[in-house]
Amino acid sequence: MPKERAAKPRKNAGSPPATAAEDQPGAVARTQSVGSLAQLPQRGHISHRGFVESITILPAQQAPMFAVSVVDRPAPPGGRRAAVPHLRLIFVGQRRVPGIWAGTRLRYEGMVAPIDGVPTIYNPRYEILPGRGSGAEPKPRPAA
Repeated sequence: MPKERAAKPRKNAGSPPATAAEDQPGAVARTQSVGSLAQLPQRGHISHRGFVESITILPAQQAPMFAVSVVDRPAPPGGRRAAVPHLRLIFVGQRRVPGIWAGTRLRYEGMVAPIDGVPTIYNPRYEILPGRGSGAEPKPRPAA
């Protein structure tokens, strides 16, 4: 019969200090509701509403990933005159997400972190909201 050994606490110098939520088993991290992307924290769990400004679909030869750029308000007719804060949502393993197109209004939440200098959330929890571009597939343009 094997002897049971007491578990030794491991030291990990690279780990950040534990927070109150991590000290309690089963504790859930707080979600910070963000009114504007200008108020976005560097890292953390956030909840926000915004508009899809653009989508990125990768070629079939690359691993499946669907990326969406989200802003606070849709662009006015004629486009934007200045840069605005934006956030990237990445759906790993998806070539497309039904109902999400440029102009779709979303409520989303997840862990935000800067990836290549852009605030990014991987596999966010999302809800398509009614409003401008509420998930309807774009209509094809007539040939000129």
